Amino acid sequence: MKPLDVSDIHRLRAAEGWFELGDAGEALHELDGISLHEKNHPAVLGLRFEIFAKKGQWDVCRDIAEVITRQVPASAGGWLHLAYATRRATGGSVQAVFDILHPAAKKFPDEPTIPYNLACYVCQLGRLSDARQWLKRAFAVGNVTQLKAMALADKDLQAIWEEIPLIEP
Repeated sequence: MKPLDVSDIHRLRAAEGWFELGDAGEALHELDGISLHEKNHPAVLGLRFEIFAKKGQWDVCRDIAEVITRQVPASAGGWLHLAYATRRATGGSVQAVFDILHPAAKKFPDEPTIPYNLACYVCQLGRLSDARQWLKRAFAVGNVTQLKAMALADKDLQAIWEEIPLIEP
């Protein structure tokens, strides 16, 4: 994907600033000023996703993330956004999210967030043995200390909290 034009970069940076200040309306106004041929640039869509996620508009977020995954299928971030939004969107389910991320685990073997999230989803589905295996994979490619601390506080993994300290990469 080619970089944004200079004027569009300025608009994007202004939108990021407004968003960081907590003014989603002004951030969206700045994004609306981006040239028509750049409105679907992944950087622009990524910020739109963040704005609508903050507003809890998960159906819109899911739609944005679907576009990102089509445009940049080699980016794990798009798939993670799609999974996160799908779980919260209308008609979303843990199984639907698992179905999105499971193929992504093969595509992005060095991304610990994907197996970590898969561990959460299968744990919620009652597949505790699978949850342990996904955590083991996450620990193997990520920071074990940080991931274990996160897992021990994650209610999605509560069913295996006692086992988490014993899981080794």
